[in-house]
This record gives sequence, C-alpha cells and structure tokens, in this order.
Amino acid sequence: MVSSPHEAHHRIFQESPGLFASAFRTLGIPFPEPVAVSLMDTDLTEIRPVERHVDTLLRIDLVGGDSLLLAIEAQGRKDPDKRSSWAYYLAHLYAKFRYPPVLLVVCRDKGTAEWAAEPIRIGLEKHPSLAVYPLVLGPHNVPMVTDAARAAEDLPMAVFSAITHSNDHDIAAILDALAEALRATDADAAAVFAEFTEAGLGATPARELWRNLMGTGLSHFRGFVAESFRDEGRLESRGEDILRILAVRGVAVPDEARQRITDCKDLAVLDVWFERAVTAPTADAVFDES
Repeated sequence: MVSSPHEAHHRIFQESPGLFASAFRTLGIPFPEPVAVSLMDTDLTEIRPVERHVDTLLRIDLVGGDSLLLAIEAQGRKDPDKRSSWAYYLAHLYAKFRYPPVLLVVCRDKGTAEWAAEPIRIGLEKHPSLAVYPLVLGPHNVPMVTDAARAAEDLPMAVFSAITHSNDHDIAAILDALAEALRATDADAAAVFAEFTEAGLGATPARELWRNLMGTGLSHFRGFVAESFRDEGRLESRGEDILRILAVRGVAVPDEARQRITDCKDLAVLDVWFERAVTAPTADAVFDES
C-alpha cells in the first residue's frame, strides 16, 4: 500500500513510467524519444559504510540505442544533507552503469522546490570539480489540472498535479476534475489512481475532500477503494487489492498464486506483496524474498 505523501509523490512514476515525459514537457526541456522504460534497484549502498537509497530509479532506453538513468527524489522539506547525497547518487550511478544520470526532484511546496533547484557545486568556487543542476517539479511549475477532459487525457499527470498542489487553495477544483475523469475510467484502474491520490494528499484538508468524493461521486468503484482504508475486512480487501493491481497491469496469476494471496492472514505480509504487485513482472515476483 502506498502509505505516505512521500511514497506517492515518487512512486507514481513507477506506476506510470511515461509520466516523466509529461514532466519534462512541463519544464520545457527537450528530451530524446524513449522506446522503453525499466524500473531499477534503488539501493546505492557501497561496500557497507553508509546505506544510500534513491527514491525511484528508472532506466530509459532511447531511439538510437542509447540509455540514460532518471533518479527521482521526493523532497518534503529543506535538508542540507540531501545535497551531498544527490551529488553522490549521480556520480555513483555514472560510475556503476556508465549511463548519463539525470536528477529529478519533486516537491509539494515552493520554498523547498526553490531550494532544491539551486546548483550544487563541489570544489573551487571559481572552478568546481563537480556541478549538479537538479531538475525540479513543484507547485511553481506543475500545472493545476482543473479540467476533467484534460485530466482524462493524462490521468498520471492529473494525480501528480493533485499531490503536488495538495496545499494549494485551488485543490478542490483539481480533485473535482480528477474525480470526474476517474468516473469515466475502468473501475480497477481508477481505484489504483484514487489510492495514490489519497496517500499523496497526506494529512491535509484536501484528503478529507478526496475521501468525500470517493464516498459519493465515485460510488461505482467505492467498494475497492473505501474498504482498503477500513480496519474491518482489511485482510480480505488487501488480498483483493493485490489481485486487482496484477489484473490491471496484465500480469497472469496462476491458481496456486491466487490461492496463496487469498489464504494469507498476515496483514503485514499482504502489504509487502501489495507494494511488490505495483511493479512485479510476474506473480511469482510478488512473493520473491531475495
């Protein structure tokens, strides 16, 4: 389960890898034509001393055979230690994979976004040995999607807009447009995007607005979304969530795997399987303990 605004803000790129293309268009940055996008291991720990994990890491294969890495960091507040971490991430990724790395930072407030966009220069003041120029998406440059037709054209961007502008005074209009767009969407797919939205809004007044919309205007798939947030019936609901996620993503689920999911009575285990189901290439990968 996507359990926090931090997770939702970067994991929406895992659920819908093509979102980065919309994001770069928003920034007005030319981007080579991708032909494939792959989710990569986010663990950047070396030998043992310090554990370092990038939030989301995508390998993007381009027309012509070249590839690059897109490291996505969700940043909720200013953190001076992050600047050195970001420089480390990029240097380590380039040394390890030999693909050009690109850093994208996503923020939910303008102050943090402005801070994150500041260049990171390491070395001499007049001649830095290493310079990092983060790309940043935040309330200052992510469009407010308040039109239902526009939201329906690009649901991942509409969800991302809602998460990014969760503290904006126009959030109600954004959520109304998203809810209307989801009503015309396949129920299972709509439920996935609705849950990302709920988690991404966090502890804000906008979350209550969204829950009200889920309980009324989105009644045709209310059962799946609403039940996942209630204590009663949580085990059964979580198992159904996993199976629906796999079905939406087109992942085949053999009878044995289906039985294992529905028979599981450990909510913590089900939550782990749910998170894996978002990106697992096969049903067996959901249970992979390696």
